[in-house]
Amino acid sequence: MSPFAVKAIQLLLSLSILIVLHELGHFIPAKIFKTRVEKFFLFFDVKFALIKKKIGETTYGIGWLPLGGYVKIAGMIDESMDKEQMALPPKPWEFRSKPAWQRLIIMLGGVTVNIIVGLLIYIGIFYSNGQKIVTNENLPNGFSVSQDFKALGFQDGDRVLKVNGEDFENLNDLNKYLFLRDVSTITVKHTDGNTQTIALPEEIGMDMFKAGNLEPFQPLRTTVIDTIYPDYPAGKSALQAGDRVLQVNGTNVSTFRSMSEAVSTNPEKPVALTILRNGETKEFTVTPNEKGQLGINNLAKEYTNNYQQINYTFGESIGGGINYGYNILKDYVYQFKYVFTAEGATQVGGFGAIGNLFPPTWDWSAFWHTTALISIILAFMNILPIPALDGGHVMFLLYEMISGRKPNDKFMEIAQMVGFFLLIALVLFANGNDIYRWLFGEG
Repeated sequence: MSPFAVKAIQLLLSLSILIVLHELGHFIPAKIFKTRVEKFFLFFDVKFALIKKKIGETTYGIGWLPLGGYVKIAGMIDESMDKEQMALPPKPWEFRSKPAWQRLIIMLGGVTVNIIVGLLIYIGIFYSNGQKIVTNENLPNGFSVSQDFKALGFQDGDRVLKVNGEDFENLNDLNKYLFLRDVSTITVKHTDGNTQTIALPEEIGMDMFKAGNLEPFQPLRTTVIDTIYPDYPAGKSALQAGDRVLQVNGTNVSTFRSMSEAVSTNPEKPVALTILRNGETKEFTVTPNEKGQLGINNLAKEYTNNYQQINYTFGESIGGGINYGYNILKDYVYQFKYVFTAEGATQVGGFGAIGNLFPPTWDWSAFWHTTALISIILAFMNILPIPALDGGHVMFLLYEMISGRKPNDKFMEIAQMVGFFLLIALVLFANGNDIYRWLFGEG
């Protein structure tokens, strides 16, 4: 099975699980409060449904349009825009006849379930798989550092000791912290043994984002080539696995990162490489592609399994999973500010981007980890105060509870339509970005 098909199946399965659970979050409190639910659908049944069956007062089914799902609650202005029903006098079993606090609970049910599901999955992952962390002992050569961070005082071979004055346990999270957390200082130990605390610019995350540098710290890799990709310029050259790159255009390079940076500044221009092969120095000229890539790599295979395994008791996994899920949500909310930049708008993705979160081969651990992430994302996106989303309904209900005045039905209908068209535009924009990246090989 192709990697694309594997990712697509995982995406469909994950979304199906989360959509059904989300809608159950609305369905269950609606039934508890004796509110009639007319439809419960996985995916949208525009014009027709693939499967449907009426049980009691509710029609259950699967639609053909996989853009979400819904429950149709009687007496509620929603995406169905059932004006005929709303024109009739309110019935006791209708949503509009229930107290505001009951309607609020019904509307918050889906988001609440998504958060709980995400946390439960993380708890299960922590209990069954534990956590893999990387410490300085797992990185014998320290970090290689990007040029813009070298300008701040960091050096190749640095070992990170503290972040914001506190011991930093998992070095895998270092770049994420810089991007998503308010990091003001990093304490490092240089290769000469000296320790230095380096102050960072206030908006270091935004600086990283605008520069396209989301990994200023990488495990230091040597310039020994262990992988050559056949469809790239190096694959058509005389370069071999085992070659050590000594110089690029006459400039000494000591790390794979510095070598790659030197090459990338010369897209589609011949680059002179000085190579050490079997104790002999050789000269080669290779022309990088339009992105400044040669198609060589040092995958640092010695680091692949170099980590510390931390296992948790069931009690510890509860605290660990909840804390992990909370930080995932907090980080996602924090990074939302990047969307409103010129660079961020082009990075917004649709189903293609979500599908690429899954691995190209089936891995249940990775599947559930990604499903938990998507569940947290769905919770946040659904609570945004946009009409047609749960958050829009919550916003109007809170207004009603505070002011004592219920927005009139005409206003709600207009707001619902505006929100619906806004969501359609966002879906088209996000998936348009996916298509553009696919067509032009970007991202």
